[in-house]
Amino acid sequence: MRVDVWSDVVCPWCYVGKARFEKALSDFPHRDEVELVYRSFELDPDWPKDLRETALTMLTRKYRMPAEQARAAEARIAGLAQAEGLGFDADRPVGNTFDLHRVIQLGRAKGVQQELLTALNRAYFAQARQVFDPDVITEVAASAGLDPGAVTEVLDSEAYADAVRQDEREARELGITGVPFFVFDMALGVSGAQPADTFTSALDQAWARRG
Repeated sequence: MRVDVWSDVVCPWCYVGKARFEKALSDFPHRDEVELVYRSFELDPDWPKDLRETALTMLTRKYRMPAEQARAAEARIAGLAQAEGLGFDADRPVGNTFDLHRVIQLGRAKGVQQELLTALNRAYFAQARQVFDPDVITEVAASAGLDPGAVTEVLDSEAYADAVRQDEREARELGITGVPFFVFDMALGVSGAQPADTFTSALDQAWARRG
């Protein structure tokens, strides 16, 4: 069975949803027969590549949230992340994620995609590192098992750009407008950072469909 997950690196709900899904998957009797693939989805593909600001600043500027409301929104998701044993820093930066998605595609090709995404999530959400800078991307990717030279080659080229855009086209064709979005065997969809029990039910249902 295959599970495709559309997500973005800067999406806190994807961060929480990933942890909840992995909890459900770890208890699934057929987990060794599940292929998990993370797919590209940019929340803001038009974000300027040279724009750096904190998540709190972005919420107040882009969504016109009062500062107090933005802090409350961050505190809410921080509590949910911490309940899953995850670190969360409201001072993390925000940036364009296209290059990150290209490197995650490299991670998939090299068989370390899940390890890479976990490492990026930790660096970004828990440590508030500037994961949009090539040197940081390369360092984090290397810690997940990728060859630093291969990462540099990707970042210095347009490698995997078509793969990212294909993922995003497929998301549009499936009617996906928000992430995280989990698709089980291209037959059953689950939207959002649902509780682990919901993912358990989806895994059971998708497995039963296989006969």
